[in-house]
Amino acid sequence: MTKTLILAGGCFWCLEHDMRQAVGVISVVSGYSGGETFNPSYDDHEGHREAILVEYNATETTYKKLLQYFIDHIDPTDGEGQFTDIGESYRPAIFCENEEERDIAKKVIDELNKSGVYEVPSAVEILLRKPFYKAEEYHQNYAEKNSTQYGLYRLASGREDFVQNTCEIRKEKNIIWSE
Repeated sequence: MTKTLILAGGCFWCLEHDMRQAVGVISVVSGYSGGETFNPSYDDHEGHREAILVEYNATETTYKKLLQYFIDHIDPTDGEGQFTDIGESYRPAIFCENEEERDIAKKVIDELNKSGVYEVPSAVEILLRKPFYKAEEYHQNYAEKNSTQYGLYRLASGREDFVQNTCEIRKEKNIIWSE
């Protein structure tokens, strides 16, 4: 059974690359969501966030597990953007399609806040799912097509070190996500 979800977590290149590694993910598309403008572009996506559309096999993974994976690959405490990308376009969000997804997202955020991984609460917004617009082709699979530039960007932005540090904190404190 194939399902989809939409997430925003800063630069869509990084989020696309990371989410491709998650168990059960079939495909990831970079794009824009959350705004009112029809068919936005990279040069004109005011009100939208850089987002990804994740298609996944629901017999191999769950919505909850993918949200947990997502949280571990962003800075969930920064509501102003992600790493060097600041502003409305880069603020983290989970776009929920229905009440069931909203409830699961709330539980994941509550678990994160109670876990002790971070000293401040999550700033990830839980929003109603809006239309998703695919980004220009040169943004798709950016990490694979431009590996050197992508690697330098990811390292310079601080994302790589942050994700590694989060993994270390979870390991040191023996903090494991619930099933």
